[in-house]
Amino acid sequence: MMLRVVPPICAVALFIDCLGANGQSPSASFTNPSRFLQRNGEEIYRSVCQGCHMPDGRGAVGAGAYPALAANPKLESSGYPVLLVINGQGAMPSFGRMLDDEQVAAVVNYVRTHFGNTFNDTVSGADVKNMR
Repeated sequence: MMLRVVPPICAVALFIDCLGANGQSPSASFTNPSRFLQRNGEEIYRSVCQGCHMPDGRGAVGAGAYPALAANPKLESSGYPVLLVINGQGAMPSFGRMLDDEQVAAVVNYVRTHFGNTFNDTVSGADVKNMR
């Protein structure tokens, strides 16, 4: 029996395809297979990130380990989450080609100011562009 492994980016795409359950058609989230359309951080988090990191940012353990974003001191340095979103790391896929600079900044700022995180220095699209 051959075990089939789904690459992480395919798993993300499959998750997004299932978003129709929230009343939105999948095409409203991901009409272009190479770009996400959401513009604000909360929408991006809900469409892209919460499938692994959970709606409350607490992460999960099961088929894989998905780190908690809630009350995460590693997020204090704004460059750390920017680089993770752009380049990925370990099981987290790279979203650098699917999110533009403003979208990366928006989702990083959202995560750094929600889920018990209180890092108020913001990341701009220009900051993200300089880190690519």
